[in-house]
Amino acid sequence: MGTDDEPAQEEKRVIETAQTSKGRTETPPDNEHDTLKYHLLGPSLTKSGQDGVDQTKVSEIIYNASKGSKYFNNEEVKDKNLTHKIERILARKRQLDKLDMSTHVRRADEHITELELSRDLTQTVVHVDCDAFYAAVEELDRPELKDVPFAVGKGVLTTCNYHARRFGCRSGMAGFIAMRLCPQLICLPLNFAKYTAKANEVRTILAQYDPKYQTASLDEAYLNITTYCSEHDRDPWEVVEEMRTQIHENTRITVSAGLGANATIAKICSNKNKPNGQSKVPNDRVAIMDFMGTLPTRKVNGIGRVFERELGAIGVSNCGDIYEYRGYLSSLFGDKAFQFLIRVHLGLGRTKIQPAEDYERKSVGTESTFGDMSEPEELRKKLRHIAEELEGDLARTGFKGRTLCLKVKLHTYEVLTRQAAPPGAINKADDLYKFSLPMLSKLEKEIPGMKLRLMGLRATHLVDTKKTGVDFFGLRKTASTKQTESHEKRVVDDDGEWEVWPEAEFEEAARQERQDDMNEVLVLSQEQEEDNSYQKALEKEEAAPQQVQYWACPICSTPQEASDATFNAHIDFCLSKQTIRDAAKEATPEPRADKTMGSSKHAKGKKRGRPSTEAEHLARPKKAFFF
Repeated sequence: MGTDDEPAQEEKRVIETAQTSKGRTETPPDNEHDTLKYHLLGPSLTKSGQDGVDQTKVSEIIYNASKGSKYFNNEEVKDKNLTHKIERILARKRQLDKLDMSTHVRRADEHITELELSRDLTQTVVHVDCDAFYAAVEELDRPELKDVPFAVGKGVLTTCNYHARRFGCRSGMAGFIAMRLCPQLICLPLNFAKYTAKANEVRTILAQYDPKYQTASLDEAYLNITTYCSEHDRDPWEVVEEMRTQIHENTRITVSAGLGANATIAKICSNKNKPNGQSKVPNDRVAIMDFMGTLPTRKVNGIGRVFERELGAIGVSNCGDIYEYRGYLSSLFGDKAFQFLIRVHLGLGRTKIQPAEDYERKSVGTESTFGDMSEPEELRKKLRHIAEELEGDLARTGFKGRTLCLKVKLHTYEVLTRQAAPPGAINKADDLYKFSLPMLSKLEKEIPGMKLRLMGLRATHLVDTKKTGVDFFGLRKTASTKQTESHEKRVVDDDGEWEVWPEAEFEEAARQERQDDMNEVLVLSQEQEEDNSYQKALEKEEAAPQQVQYWACPICSTPQEASDATFNAHIDFCLSKQTIRDAAKEATPEPRADKTMGSSKHAKGKKRGRPSTEAEHLARPKKAFFF
């Protein structure tokens, strides 16, 4: 399982594996910036439509185009920090290699055995994903775009059609870099009202097959069609084919779908036969294990570029490799990562699909699995630690609990629960520990020599202490946003038992990683736009210095040609950044008189164009960046 490789040999595995859309792995050459170049390829590397693209060429173009920018410098620092982190992981692994890992392996095997008992092969979960959705909607209004490469999004691409993807263009890429890959690329502005209307048409059809379908984004959703197939005595494959045909006929866009025994399998399958196709893994344990065994880790929702590289460093490139290193995972990456990865290896996932709004927060809880523990002092330390974790979760979700539940699992795997009702709602670690300790003590008296392998605390009968959230732009958060946040870790079964889904937290982390990438690429686009504007101004000044006049943009402060049309067009560009348009879709708060940044309205009485006086021109702020 583990080997005593020399450090120099192990460091070669720090270079993460770049994956093609067909699932092959390619190890880039080992030099100083290969890891950075791979990272700069972006979060959408595994998107469909990249077949035949020379990713080495793409990475060189991105690398050279962004080199020297603030974005590049920041990514370089992050890459070096990750490299140092991986070095520490490898050092820890070398220490573990010298130890007897049989106990760790045995505990992992016990966990695998326990999870196997929970495997459900009776359900059919479907993941539906619209093909190049934003681009497909735009093509309906402009059919001439079907045969040319085009993308949606200006500063940052949000969607590319499949013609553009053949050049290496993809979502999350800076627009100016995409233009270097494909000079003939056409970029259209976003129109969320149009996309939302089309998405609702698709969802109306999905509801016919599963009224409790769950949206994952504007263009994707999960369904459980088990009941539908049973009631209509239909084969799931035929049902999905019919559903996709109906969507195409009614909405004039195509969708791809994946079928599996759970949401994890379905999500992976939906990307296999894109565009306009479907794929499935049979509801059979052997078939699922074979499928997951050769699957690159990056194909799993919840494993982003950072985690992929960390896993690749120790030798885990495919999901099948997880089993070989099962004894190391908890020590190297933590218990949560261990639980998540073991479920990935086994091809397990949630089967309960329901609308996001149905995930009403019933409880907030946390639990910890560990080796057999019986010493009273150790159990109390563990309880205190769990109480502190629960305090953090309650603070994050904004709740207090009127009832406190203690959950323990004996070394025999028997699960016991006890509950207590404090005199008032609580959320502090001291109170959580104070009222849970008597329950633990009572269990110790009831079961002499009690050995535990799991302990958890759960607060129920919640009291909402949070006010309506406010996001970065001062807009009220929607109810769906708060519900999503409250469901990041776990849901509760109808019988009140915890139904823990470790993948939820990792999927959220991967989603946040993608969002952070988009924001950082937006900064790069803004920086490039400023450089281009400044360079153009300098070139014109050199050509006719005594005749050319410039006005400073009130948003980014870069000089612009003294022309009302040019000046207004540039301001429109500055005010139409992606993040502002997204926020503006939710609400349009009244602009404050003393704020100009991020508002598309000017102060009352002011007009676009020439500054009224030289003094007013000089008084404008030098910088007003959004990030």
